[in-house]
Amino acid sequence: MKILFLSDNFPPEVNAAASRVYERAVYWVKWGHDVTVITCAPNFPQGKVYPGYKNKWYQTETMDGIKVVRVKTFIAKNEGFLLRTLDFVSYMVMAVINGAFLKKPDVVVATSPQFFTAVGGFLLSRVKHRPFVFEIGDLWPESIRAVGALQNEKVYRAIEKLELYLYKKSKLILAQTSAFKNNLVKRGIEKNKIQVVMNGVDTQIYQPRAKSQAQLSQFQLNHDAFVVAYVGTHGMAHDLHTVLKSAKLLKANEKIKYLFVGEGAVKQSLIQYKEKHKLSNVLFNSAVKKSEMSAVWSVCDIVLIPLKNDKTFSTVVPSKLFEAMAMAKMIVLMAPQGEASAILCKHECGKWIVSEDEKLLSETILDLYHNRNKIEYFAKNALISSALYTRESQSSQVLSYLESILSSKSEIVSSCKE
Repeated sequence: MKILFLSDNFPPEVNAAASRVYERAVYWVKWGHDVTVITCAPNFPQGKVYPGYKNKWYQTETMDGIKVVRVKTFIAKNEGFLLRTLDFVSYMVMAVINGAFLKKPDVVVATSPQFFTAVGGFLLSRVKHRPFVFEIGDLWPESIRAVGALQNEKVYRAIEKLELYLYKKSKLILAQTSAFKNNLVKRGIEKNKIQVVMNGVDTQIYQPRAKSQAQLSQFQLNHDAFVVAYVGTHGMAHDLHTVLKSAKLLKANEKIKYLFVGEGAVKQSLIQYKEKHKLSNVLFNSAVKKSEMSAVWSVCDIVLIPLKNDKTFSTVVPSKLFEAMAMAKMIVLMAPQGEASAILCKHECGKWIVSEDEKLLSETILDLYHNRNKIEYFAKNALISSALYTRESQSSQVLSYLESILSSKSEIVSSCKE
């Protein structure tokens, strides 16, 4: 099968969409399929092109058997609304123009949360006369309204109409959570063409290991430091200021260190807070390469996954949840009750607490610091449960759905229980 995949993010970027698309495509190529990904010059989230790349009109490379086509776009930081929208729209236009000259695929797939990627995928599917598949990594524009990035109601309604139009015109919808599927069904989308494929982890990359001495040195951490870490995009959806307030409450304990690894829209304000309150127990580090991610996870005693206390985020299951599980790390999830909390509680691989409560977070961390046996219990369960969410099984599942829409014009029948 020839798969044409549109994704605004792709390695060497290390966010959830980039990792998900790349890791599945590696398996598809391994299984004999032809995969082409249209993306842009890597720049997320700083809005600066990575070393070794240029923002050119058209460039190609082969990455682990995947043909990667990079197109020129307007590049902006992952913050604000207007400039980011220009970035998104420019990618959509260039992806369609360049994609029109590529060999005809069997299917066109586009992934959100970058919503205009899906618009581009739909247009390309019409140009190529091939079925369009919409993968939902996030409910956009609902998610950007939840963080306050889109407040104009008329603009929101216009984008929402386009969103629903794309759902209706797609041959298949791949939803990352059951909550996403339920949301669409309630809004009038045909239930039978929506398939839930949970996020996952490549257990060949992420697995238990001893603490990396190189990373401890880089982060200026002692080997006996108790490391509470947030690893990922420092974005508006994440409740990171609560984490810093928790660090302020525990700054008297010199052994407990709060580690932030990554970049994003709110990072500078976090650094300013640290400096204002002289939080020597807080460490910031830039984003690292994908090849270094397992080493970063290795130094963590507790992994934090914080999301804002908004009902929109009750539908989200962050990919870092599964990466931490595969690394046998105990997780503290700060989020509204929803799918992520259900997974955490079902497998007993961490603690779920409400968002935006720094006192509760501090009490939770202090309790775990004094009771390491609890951490060992949760970490053991996390590792065992990670086998249920492997990227390989997920890749096979997606592939079977893609094949089903090509082999038959009849209704899609799921090969597994939802």
